[in-house]
Amino acid sequence: MDGVSGIGTHPRTSSDDIFQSSSHAWREAEARTAVRMLSNGRGQCVLSIPDLRCGGCVATIERALNARPDVASARVNLTLKQAVVTFANADTDPNAVISALALLGYPAIPADVAQLEEDNTDNIGRGLLRAIAVAGFGAMNIMILSVAVWSGAAGETRDTFHLISALIAIPVVVYAGQPFFRSAFQALRVRRLNMDVPIAVAVVLALALSLVETMRGGEQAFFDAAVTLLFFLLSGRYLDHLMRERARSAVSGLARLSPRGAMLRQSDGTPTYVPLSSIAPGAIITIGRDERVPVDVRITSGFTDLDRSLVTGEAMPVPGGFGDTLDAGTLNLTGAVEAEVLRSADESFLAQMIRMQSDAETGRGTYVRIADRAARLYAPVVHLLALVTFIGWVLATGDWHTSAFVAISVLIITCPCALGLAVPVAHVVASGRLMRMGILMKDGSALERLADIDCVVFDKTGTLTMGTSAVGFGPDDPALRTAAKALALKSVHPAARAIALSIAELPCQLDDAIEVPGFGVAGCIGGRAVRLGRADWVADISVHAKGRASPVFAFADGPAMSFDLTEALRPGAVDAIKSFAAAGIPVAMLSGDIAARANSIANQLDIADVKSGKTPADKIAALNAMRNNGFRALMVGDGLNDAAALAAAHVSMAPSSASDAGRTAADFIFLRDGLDAVPAAWRMARDTSRIVRQNFALAIAYNCIAIPLAMAGLVTPLIAAIAMSASSLLVIGNALRLNRAAKPGQTPVSRVGGSEVPA
Repeated sequence: MDGVSGIGTHPRTSSDDIFQSSSHAWREAEARTAVRMLSNGRGQCVLSIPDLRCGGCVATIERALNARPDVASARVNLTLKQAVVTFANADTDPNAVISALALLGYPAIPADVAQLEEDNTDNIGRGLLRAIAVAGFGAMNIMILSVAVWSGAAGETRDTFHLISALIAIPVVVYAGQPFFRSAFQALRVRRLNMDVPIAVAVVLALALSLVETMRGGEQAFFDAAVTLLFFLLSGRYLDHLMRERARSAVSGLARLSPRGAMLRQSDGTPTYVPLSSIAPGAIITIGRDERVPVDVRITSGFTDLDRSLVTGEAMPVPGGFGDTLDAGTLNLTGAVEAEVLRSADESFLAQMIRMQSDAETGRGTYVRIADRAARLYAPVVHLLALVTFIGWVLATGDWHTSAFVAISVLIITCPCALGLAVPVAHVVASGRLMRMGILMKDGSALERLADIDCVVFDKTGTLTMGTSAVGFGPDDPALRTAAKALALKSVHPAARAIALSIAELPCQLDDAIEVPGFGVAGCIGGRAVRLGRADWVADISVHAKGRASPVFAFADGPAMSFDLTEALRPGAVDAIKSFAAAGIPVAMLSGDIAARANSIANQLDIADVKSGKTPADKIAALNAMRNNGFRALMVGDGLNDAAALAAAHVSMAPSSASDAGRTAADFIFLRDGLDAVPAAWRMARDTSRIVRQNFALAIAYNCIAIPLAMAGLVTPLIAAIAMSASSLLVIGNALRLNRAAKPGQTPVSRVGGSEVPA
């Protein structure tokens, strides 16, 4: 009994302390495990920040985190309400950043993008709906009482109706206003202003002024305006929430497709279900019928049909069997297969797609930087305008009551949301649309750069062409063929793949090998140096390679074997070149291949500007020369030798078959075989740029018109709330029009210079 009697008068029990301490330690340990190591030795962590509200919040967080010495970069995604933090070192403890965010008023927890939809319950939406219902109920009842006052009720009757309205309004405002009050309190607690501060001030002022009028028996009490104002503000926020959810559906849709685990074959051969985080490269997993491939794998046994629509956009199933590589997200349709894991879940194709989609909003192009600056100025400017309005009206009329309501209208109607959403929502919608077209975008700012291009540069082998086949010419020596195949298997270049497929013999033992971008593969067999690649490069070790047609293989000081390559055009290549030509965009070819083969492909595609025999350094020099001459080039390439050129271009694209270096360097990756994805992405970029400019015009026009009207007393707080919500919804709705963009293969009509031409 003594222990019980002490409850409430003594500090927490030691068991409570232990629980709190262990819980805190567990959360910190969990946060440390959320850091993913990048290839460059840095670490990356995704943090969920539920209290993100506007562009001002984004600017505040990014400015604070990027100033930290342990943070290499921080980018905030407003739609997903997440921050992607890249640490200078992979072993950096993220808890320091989480604590810094908490001090800013933004509590954060580690978040896995792939688990966005683990809980399908939309708690935020439900909370807003409950608040709307309460505000709507209160507004209707108060409005009924107000009608009686407006109809002429006076004296004690009027005062009674005002008192009843106050008894209804106070609990309604306290409950329904929580989304705004909590956000405003958190901001003010850390001495910061956000967009909810003026809203909360306006609602509280409207209620307070009405209470003062009621207590003094005044004729004007605006409880109906205060509650109805809250109802429309909540309705606008809920609609904004719904449209944001629709805009982020590309990411959440991918997240739902990601399996949570897989059947792992144990050492004794028995399958056991394990979470994806426990599956390492080299493990053998079983993939059953109607199951998604959880990680990137290579089939080791079994045969099945595959639905690759998520990965490549192909509508028809394709067969899959021994040796076939499957990307995460592929749907296994008919038969169970066993497969070897190639990459961990964090590095799988589906995880990369999800990360690219979630990064779509974080680009910092010209328009985003303008919106960020405007958002930072919003809070101080709007409060200053409201104060100036109040003082001006008091001096002009002497009526502080009317002056206060005019100032309230100014607080409410001045909205930075439309300006802050102008770019991010358009980029998110465009990214989702591109993904459904089989095109992945790494950075929202790449869309802005793609829309500005005035020339296109294509690599040849593996980009304009695919399906290369090879026929060998030279001494009929099995040793040459097996050695050439051994080197060819060490390269991802399409020509090397073709050479490897053309040689039936098994490869010989290769002691060492290195791929030299733009030249070929060098190695050592039986103590002798060997090379496969460009004839002039191979001739450095063998005189027999001189004068041969590339590619050629030779032992050091030994015989050489050359290969004749035949290439097929990539599907859609002809239409892609015609699309750019019709729009007045010049097309050029930069190829490392010999002039004869490069000119042959160029003639088929009607490309006049051809530069052949180019090394990676030559390609970079050519792109830099274009840049220096004022051109903004789109580079499309796939090979290891194109990686540097892709990075040097104004903007770049690569097919999914590109080398790892090429995919890493490119701004866009197209998943389908067809080259029509390139002009399709360009059209989407132009459409997005147009939508962004329209959104900026709408947001600026709204504020330029609405603020003077409110300051002039021509807008009531209720109308101000409706107008503010409508401006944000108008911008989001305009961005959603991008979902009607054309798919690859379609030829929409676009206006160029006042005339209609195929886009």
